[in-house]
Amino acid sequence: MKTSNMKSEKRIPYLSLDDGQLLIQLARLAITAHLENKTLKMPSTTQRLKENFGVFVTLNKADTRELRGCIGFPYPNLPLQDATIRAAISAATEDPRFEPVSIDEFQKNIVLEVTVLTPPEILRFENRKKIPELIAIGRHGLIVEGYGTSGLLLPQVAVEWNWDSTDFLSNCCIKAGLPPDYWLLDRTTIKVFEGEIFEEITLGGKTRRKLNGE
Repeated sequence: MKTSNMKSEKRIPYLSLDDGQLLIQLARLAITAHLENKTLKMPSTTQRLKENFGVFVTLNKADTRELRGCIGFPYPNLPLQDATIRAAISAATEDPRFEPVSIDEFQKNIVLEVTVLTPPEILRFENRKKIPELIAIGRHGLIVEGYGTSGLLLPQVAVEWNWDSTDFLSNCCIKAGLPPDYWLLDRTTIKVFEGEIFEEITLGGKTRRKLNGE
């Protein structure tokens, strides 16, 4: 197999900051409408947001920045605006790690983060022990697949936890419910992707582009 050159090839979508602001606004409107049992009034969006992309929506506590929910779609099977709506509602109400968010908590103490993904690609290599050398912390997200299960970690997770590439691989295996060293086994597939991240600076406030490792 040929070794992947993913460390040198950038392919993130390069959405505009205005696009990112729209995605955050759309996620907030969708969650609010769902929690209040109202119909979402769809705002006007750009053509870029009607193209298919994978996306994850993350909810964090505004006061502590602790994770409060994160769900998404890794593959570009839906228009970005539709995928963002679905992911936002699911992150607020269906993340199995947390209780559903109430409307009071959402309006008073939740900030949003939207990560738009490039299509995941299988990481190719000649020596499994050298896989960590092909992963760029802060740029690559990971998917581990094998043994009937899978796990995904977004690029920002490795930065937030100060992991190196080996830690990142091991923790993605754990996320999949596998032992931490299963990335070394031939029946395990490693996929990588990139993410363009937008986050609310303050609750319901302006949006900024979040950079990892750059």
